[in-house]
Amino acid sequence: MLRRLDLRGRGADFGGTLPRPNLVDEGPVAEVRAIVDDVRIRGDAALREYTARFDKVALDEIRVPASEIGSAGGRLDPALLGALTEAAEAIESFHRHRPLDPGTFERNGISVDLLELPVARAGVYVPGGLASYPSSVLMTAIPARVAGVEGIAVCVPPAPDGAIPAEVLAAASLAGVDELYRVGGPQAIAAMAYGTETIARVDVIVGPGSRRVSLAKLEVRGAVGMPASFAGPSEVVVIADESVPVDYVAIDLVVQAEHGPDGLAWLITWSEPVLNAVTAAVASLVEQSPRRAAIEATLAGGGYAVLVDGPEAAMAVSNEIAPEHLELCCDDPRAMIPLVRNAGAIFLGPYAPASLGDYIAGPSHTLPTFGSARYASVLGVEDFLRRVHVISADRQALSRAAPHVAAIARAEGLAAHARSVMLRSEHEQQPRA
Repeated sequence: MLRRLDLRGRGADFGGTLPRPNLVDEGPVAEVRAIVDDVRIRGDAALREYTARFDKVALDEIRVPASEIGSAGGRLDPALLGALTEAAEAIESFHRHRPLDPGTFERNGISVDLLELPVARAGVYVPGGLASYPSSVLMTAIPARVAGVEGIAVCVPPAPDGAIPAEVLAAASLAGVDELYRVGGPQAIAAMAYGTETIARVDVIVGPGSRRVSLAKLEVRGAVGMPASFAGPSEVVVIADESVPVDYVAIDLVVQAEHGPDGLAWLITWSEPVLNAVTAAVASLVEQSPRRAAIEATLAGGGYAVLVDGPEAAMAVSNEIAPEHLELCCDDPRAMIPLVRNAGAIFLGPYAPASLGDYIAGPSHTLPTFGSARYASVLGVEDFLRRVHVISADRQALSRAAPHVAAIARAEGLAAHARSVMLRSEHEQQPRA
């Protein structure tokens, strides 16, 4: 079930030697590119055609009526509605808890203020079809609303009957979504990026998705903004020792594999008894799972049980993977934090599983995958804001800075740049009548 890798005696350098799934082979790239181009050219007609082909749904109305979204909460089990409401409040509270404005930067008479401007429209992709993910609606749309985005459009693949699940509609209502469309896959990404007769183009696209959806985001980059992270198939690395119950570790490996194909589930330990016990427990859990076939397929491609020399080597392996979720299920997890270099989110100890972050801790669960945690961050309010500097200077400051500006500008062959500051400086130095 979990493929065993014995990396003992290898030190802490695993660069380029660990197995990884190939998410960008030429076949899917060519297919996704063709879909994106077709939607850009034919708009709604292409959306209806691809929805019929891939989702087996003949779309009448692409947009879900606002009345259907607003009334969805009344169709839910009260416990589920209460849980979604609690999650929404936690997510909003976390994202409103941002560092205070740093104030004005001043040096030698030049002052700089930071102005944060929200984008006008944000597009959110939420996976769907065979399963429903109301949590993804909350985790993506709420940070956009906190940022002050005026228009939030969500695309969700329709269920086989063409409907959007009531829990997803209720989450959209709680999150303050303005528009919801029953369309998914690469065609949804293209529609939000380029616009169609029904879906107005957005300024930024966020949200997790399948390999094809993630590739579509790469295809439209430049036409629309998006976070630097690759929000693709789910990943977890669990670093474990004997201090945490085996079944806690095993279930958290299965949790990520449960999301679907192309994901990663890695156990890393320096204890061979832990490795053997967890591997056996995972096999037992998968055998009992209602999603057994899907989990087995995911683990066959991305499930590993790794034996290393110690905590430092374990973290070196994890840093090379740069996982979406990193669980430190060991005796002193905080002591390992200084060793972390690459991770989307870190979960400490036996009582903070990744599932807590997936639903209700507060931070978004839209995290960098496929190694993009090496350079990208969790989705947040900042992904919907543009930072604009407001610069001002008094006469003395300009005169003081002008020679330096002019010297650099002339070195770059930009005479007008030099003249723009020297003109003002010379004017200020002339005697006044």
